[in-house]
Amino acid sequence: MAKVAVVGSSNTDMVVRVPHIPSPGETVLGGEFVMAAGGKGANQAVAAARLGAQVTLVARVGQDVFGERALAGFRQEGIATQYITVDPEAASGVALIFVDRSGENSIAVAPGANARLTPQDVQRAQKAIEAADVLLLQLETPLETVRQAAEIARHAGVRVVLNPAPAPPQPLPADLLALVDVLTPNEGEASLLAGRQIAQATTLTDAEAAARCLIEQGVKVVIVTLGARGALIVTSDFQQLVPGFAVDVVDTTAAGDAFNGGLAVALAEGQTLADAVRFANACGALAATKMGAQPSLPTAEEVARFLAARR
Repeated sequence: MAKVAVVGSSNTDMVVRVPHIPSPGETVLGGEFVMAAGGKGANQAVAAARLGAQVTLVARVGQDVFGERALAGFRQEGIATQYITVDPEAASGVALIFVDRSGENSIAVAPGANARLTPQDVQRAQKAIEAADVLLLQLETPLETVRQAAEIARHAGVRVVLNPAPAPPQPLPADLLALVDVLTPNEGEASLLAGRQIAQATTLTDAEAAARCLIEQGVKVVIVTLGARGALIVTSDFQQLVPGFAVDVVDTTAAGDAFNGGLAVALAEGQTLADAVRFANACGALAATKMGAQPSLPTAEEVARFLAARR
């Protein structure tokens, strides 16, 4: 069985549908309210678990009802939770989200316990990281914590996949990029991480140029996700566009997390880069056909049926 370790965030998303996004000082009478599990680390861990991997999550939640719900959800998904710290001094992470009629949103995130995930928390999970086939990271927890996890994995020969989201305000440190085997930015993140040398990665040429900048900084493989167009694989001597899948999009929330969870599982299973990206594309496409973050994440059986119908 593929083994995936995830170090990252856990949030609770609280979503209110509104006729329009409130202006400063304005109160808007909204409609449907939805509360769902989220957070990029948690989403990617759940994605990998549903795809059949043995998953360990390293995270922090608060000593509150949101933390209790998150832990119960992880256990229900079969995720190992022994390295999830319950923090008595911080609330669980939450995201407050307004969504208007057109699907536009306004989001405020309170990181809470996520901001207190420490390198020491990661060190306690060293054996689990070393035993993994792939370590999956994002940027919703402190950078020094992400770096510590990557260092442990690198020393143990474990493949490091970093999803650089949310996009950092400045390029990532070279010493962190040098620890990354596979970097998975979207178009905008690729441009930002390339030091704004590329105006915006909107064409394949722009995406490749941004990826090449990152390869020069020490990353082994860059996979730029391009939405419905698919994903562009770039290495020092190779590039390939892996086409996406046409689906009826309902909600793109967590589609990127489904992609990264799928990619981690496929790589852990020993699939080639191209095959792993095709599998990940399918995971992302399926997630976009359902509402919500974790509720939209597909199972291994759903992905297998989806791919079999598109041979």
